[in-house]
This record gives sequence, C-alpha cells and structure tokens, in this order.
Amino acid sequence: SGRPALLSWLTQYYDYSRYGLHSIDAMKTRPSELELEVLSLLWDRGPLTVREILESLPDRKKRAYTSVLSVMQVMEKKGLVGRSREGVTDRWRPAVRRQKVMGPFLKKLVSHLFAGRPSAVLQQLLDASPTSREEIESLKRLIHEHEKQLPPKEGDPS
Repeated sequence: SGRPALLSWLTQYYDYSRYGLHSIDAMKTRPSELELEVLSLLWDRGPLTVREILESLPDRKKRAYTSVLSVMQVMEKKGLVGRSREGVTDRWRPAVRRQKVMGPFLKKLVSHLFAGRPSAVLQQLLDASPTSREEIESLKRLIHEHEKQLPPKEGDPS
C-alpha cells in the first residue's frame, strides 16, 4: 500500500509544526510519524495487539515489544487510541477517525505548500513513488466520485 510512503513523505519533507499544520484539536495530541503509522494500521486492519502492531509496522525497524507498548500508552493518553481486554491481552483500536487526523493536516498542507491545488499534491505523489495500474484506476474512481458530487456547470443542461 502507498500509505506508509505517503506518511513518510508528508512528515519527512514538511515540518508541519513550522507551517502551523495541526492534525487534530490540541497541540499535545498531534501524532508523530510512528504514531501515524500505528493509526494507519489500526484504521486499515481494525483492533490489534501490541505484538501484531510490532510485526506489522511498515518501516520494519527493529523495536522492542516494550517500546511499542510505551508508544501505545502515550497514544492512549493523547486520546488517539483505546484498548479493550481479551483474556490477558489488550486489543488496541483507533479512538479518532482518519478524516479527523488527516483531513485538517492535508487541507493546510495543500493550502500552504501547493497553492491550494490538490492536483499539484497528486502530481508530487505520483512523481515521488511507484504507482501500479490498480492504484491509478483507484484514483480515477475517486476523482469520478468527487466529480459526481460537484454542482453542474452553469449553462450545463444536466
């Protein structure tokens, strides 16, 4: 999936605090790059154990179980994740929606760094990472869905 590459690109090349690009309500809850990767896993796969998160992190860095557990506990304090007990194991789930975290962040990123042009962001992403035919078809479907939601052009009989 291209999500880890997108998250890495967003955080590596643009220091979002410098541009006032808050991702969610309070400054203390702004997710780090690792926290964004964890949230992405939870949004995509649903509730996971710390071990499952550790084994699934896309950056493949070697981390101790206790390090990931600490990150999860910090994320819980920030209100980013919650957990439920299953026997002796905790299953972690996202406590915020993807749109709530990424929406405001991406909106300001587009506004501040790409002159308000989503097409410039898309061009940068396509140039920066390999894209499969399936991904391009998915983008076309998304664009088509958004087109259907636009009001008709003036003078358009439809």
